[in-house]
Amino acid sequence: MSRISYETAKPLAAVSVTLLLALLSTGCVSSSPQRAESSNSENAAEFNVQLGIAYLQQGNLTLAQEKLERALEQNSRDPNVHTALGLLNDRLDRTRDADDHFRTALRLAPRDPDVLNNYAVYLCKRGRHDEGVKRFQEVANNRLYRTPEAAYTNAGVCQQSAQRFEAAEQLYRRALAVRPNYAEGAWQLGNLLLQLGRPADAKTHVDSYLANFSASADLLLLGVQASRATGDVRAEERFARRLKVDFPDSAQARSLANLPRNPG
Repeated sequence: MSRISYETAKPLAAVSVTLLLALLSTGCVSSSPQRAESSNSENAAEFNVQLGIAYLQQGNLTLAQEKLERALEQNSRDPNVHTALGLLNDRLDRTRDADDHFRTALRLAPRDPDVLNNYAVYLCKRGRHDEGVKRFQEVANNRLYRTPEAAYTNAGVCQQSAQRFEAAEQLYRRALAVRPNYAEGAWQLGNLLLQLGRPADAKTHVDSYLANFSASADLLLLGVQASRATGDVRAEERFARRLKVDFPDSAQARSLANLPRNPG
């Protein structure tokens, strides 16, 4: 799978996301605003959730479980507690427990776009693409969610992982219709076109985006790849030169030396 912006991964295993570490790295689990009269127990639960997520990010699953189970004891009505436990159980391959916690979080906060987004990421990662896409579309239509373009892109990544390429392309284009300067959506679309054996379309797409908006290292590297695939040496050199100048220390710039001569 392509990466989930799950805002983000490269391939779901990788979108997993920019699909799953994307989920953790973009901070999809957010603390709900503290109520004016929050109890000490609720405050402690919020603190332990943050500690648990930090340990989860570090790969210390034992301490993560300890902190999150303590948070559950302190406030079992907090959807963030259940979302965090869903993430932990998913990491531990306890799919039934993960699903139970995600569903509980959704029941406690049915209109919270972060809760919906996290559950959608989980569903797509586990191959439940139809459910995941449905949830991402709910996120995109939620007026409380400020980045619907990310939700449409993530839905596209989910469709792409299911090899529904036409549906994925439509969703990426919808994301760019919402926010034309969304670099992640632009990369996902161009990368899909390249993977589908349409390098000329991918190159045209990258050229059009860069003519109007700021470049990203990913898009410039994609321009190199698409140009190489079409045999356009001058365009390839142009993209490569800009990548080296604008993003000299990036992994994308370093990867230029190792690109295959005949991609695709």
